[in-house]
Amino acid sequence: MQLGLDGRVAIVTGASRGLGRASADALAAEGASLVVSSRSADALEQAASEIAAGGVRVEAVAADMADPGTASRLVEHALERFGRLDIVVANAGGPPPGRSLEVGDDALRAAIEQNFLSSARLARAAIPAMRERRWGRICAITSYSIVQPLPGLALSNTSRTALWAWAKTAAADLAAEGSGITLNLACPGPHATERMRELGGAGGAGPMGDPADFGKVVAFLCSEPARFVNGAALVVDGGATLAL
Repeated sequence: MQLGLDGRVAIVTGASRGLGRASADALAAEGASLVVSSRSADALEQAASEIAAGGVRVEAVAADMADPGTASRLVEHALERFGRLDIVVANAGGPPPGRSLEVGDDALRAAIEQNFLSSARLARAAIPAMRERRWGRICAITSYSIVQPLPGLALSNTSRTALWAWAKTAAADLAAEGSGITLNLACPGPHATERMRELGGAGGAGPMGDPADFGKVVAFLCSEPARFVNGAALVVDGGATLAL
């Protein structure tokens, strides 16, 4: 299948490792140029160097997505270096574990900032450039916990479900304006990443998915053939939630 991504320009956040890195790899394999971002400058530079070795242009911008100004800076960087922006993959590391009646206001605010507002800001910042070309793909990486909350992960459950509600609303608004922009969620279950190992699987002792496979799912949602996929929350969890 030809995904039609050769020559496109994408921003991928949380791209130094895990599912963000896998998504960046998959987009690069299809010929997209990248602006990759992460809080860890050293890890990000290494990731960018490895991705660029495949023959695509990669710009690395170390930044914290919880900073309200980061989204606009990333978009401005992409437009300055590449002259266009076609794709956004919004990804952020998960908040710490916690039980719902034990997490305080400060922890909830931090989780909402990291796992909801950062993605919404990045989408809003990117949309004007996409509107100019009447083409755009926004994919936010969230979690299968939007289908079934996970025990002990109250902060993640809450913030990611907020993103789901906002994204479905925003996708409908984009469709109504005929902008050519789609907005979808990719919702991973347990995959073989450092985050999942830290959480002990975050869902049981079953098999874990391959991050590279997940990255290809994200690349499809960002592709030309996915033009009619909008407002979808695609669960990639090996049947853990049976979310038909």
